[in-house]
Amino acid sequence: MSPRPRKASDEAVFAATQRVMARRGPGELALAEIAAEAGVTAGALVQRFGSKRGLLLTAVARWAEGTQAMLDGFRTERSSPLAALRHYAECLAAMGETPGALAHHLSYLQMDLTDPDFRFHLQRNAQVTRAVFEEWLAEAVAQGELAPGTDTVTLARLVEALIGGSLLSWAVHQDGAAAARVARDLDALLAPHRPVAATAASGHPGSR
Repeated sequence: MSPRPRKASDEAVFAATQRVMARRGPGELALAEIAAEAGVTAGALVQRFGSKRGLLLTAVARWAEGTQAMLDGFRTERSSPLAALRHYAECLAAMGETPGALAHHLSYLQMDLTDPDFRFHLQRNAQVTRAVFEEWLAEAVAQGELAPGTDTVTLARLVEALIGGSLLSWAVHQDGAAAARVARDLDALLAPHRPVAATAASGHPGSR
């Protein structure tokens, strides 16, 4: 007898989990709400993942595993490495759709930083992301988007720090949309490293 098909794929469950995490902090997160979002029962999630912790660990592991492919897709879809970098920043800023949603994400970050099992996947994601930033910035130098001699390793670290810091600053000031704020700050960071002729020709440091 063939096993009964699942009502929702793991990917659909993880997507539902991500949506609920934007609405609920770690202490409020419930399997029942995730199950309702995914269109399955809480019991089905327990059978599949063992517990809420098991579901979250499996989800963050899957997200970390998919980081490289996601970033590769950003680069394929964009006309230049700096355009891909700007797109990444705008996508990450989507978590700041509201200050409340960003606060929830920061609560999960606190869990990621203090729980060794979650921290392992957080570091994997961060290491892959920074390495891709270095690749994109080096490519930008080779293509003339950034000036020759740009320290792309240091700049990648600064980009990483700026994106997170810009989101926090936006949450405090709430001046306009989060994605626009982060993109503007990223453009300002990169502007001194762009060739003068290229910047004047484009008319915008973040042109695509």
